[in-house]
Amino acid sequence: MRYYTILLNGEERVAASADGKTMYVLDVYEDMNDLIAGGGVREIPKDAQRVLPEQGNGAADEALLAEEDAKTVVTDEKKVKILSPIPYPKQDVLCLGINYTAHAEEASRFSRESFGGERPYPIFFSKRVAYSQGTNAPIPAYTGLVDSLDYECELGVVIGKDAKHVKWEEVQDYIFGYTVVNDVSARNLQTRHKQWYFGKSLDGFTPMGPCIVSADEFAFPPKQKIACRVNGEVRQDSSTANLITGIADIITMLTEGMTLKAGTIIATGTPAGVGMGMMPPTFLKPGDVVECEIEGIGVLRNYVEG
Repeated sequence: MRYYTILLNGEERVAASADGKTMYVLDVYEDMNDLIAGGGVREIPKDAQRVLPEQGNGAADEALLAEEDAKTVVTDEKKVKILSPIPYPKQDVLCLGINYTAHAEEASRFSRESFGGERPYPIFFSKRVAYSQGTNAPIPAYTGLVDSLDYECELGVVIGKDAKHVKWEEVQDYIFGYTVVNDVSARNLQTRHKQWYFGKSLDGFTPMGPCIVSADEFAFPPKQKIACRVNGEVRQDSSTANLITGIADIITMLTEGMTLKAGTIIATGTPAGVGMGMMPPTFLKPGDVVECEIEGIGVLRNYVEG
């Protein structure tokens, strides 16, 4: 099942799609966090209203609408907008740093002081997220504050129920689903402050979406193609199979001493190909379009706004 938060006629609503094409509004849930706490849905309720996403399939969508009965919500692009699946995360987004080998190498080249050195254990940090924007939304450039704006395409793991002292063999029971996260980063702030929190927590630095795909749609651990394009140019091209610290280890380590609430988002790290790793480093600028894509989930598309 695919879960969305949409803006329908000016109101945020939770929706689900079994085929990734047509959504059904789930009015019984207040928001996505409420749906996650309830365990999601196994099938679309018979009385659910049907809507079509903002970016549809043209004539195919018209044919679908023609077949619908009075329950269909006939919409257009001005009325339906896909938001971040979790616009207001319950907790800070938890992140893995330097969790792909090739990314570790390129990060060290950019700044050995900030990113180099041996790491016998994974690097955990967090991102403060007042509001997570969805696909087709802007990323602020923060001209004057940020001079090295960068992208990081990452697999996001969404926790399905409160987790503490989770055993390795039980991890799958605690995963609600997966999404795409762009861990937008201000490299100059990271190096200036010698820590990552501020440079990754500016408002608008956590685009997410376009949806959450339920965990049962994937083998475990998921081994999906992951890619990022800037203005159509492929910058990142890897697989989530290449994670240094895997999802099961991440969750067991964190829950040894932390409670992960239902709805917690874990960004599992980014592969090589970020702007700071290019020679010379090439950062985002106003007008750039960034597309983060993970096989089986979809494309998170955002543009840099000056």
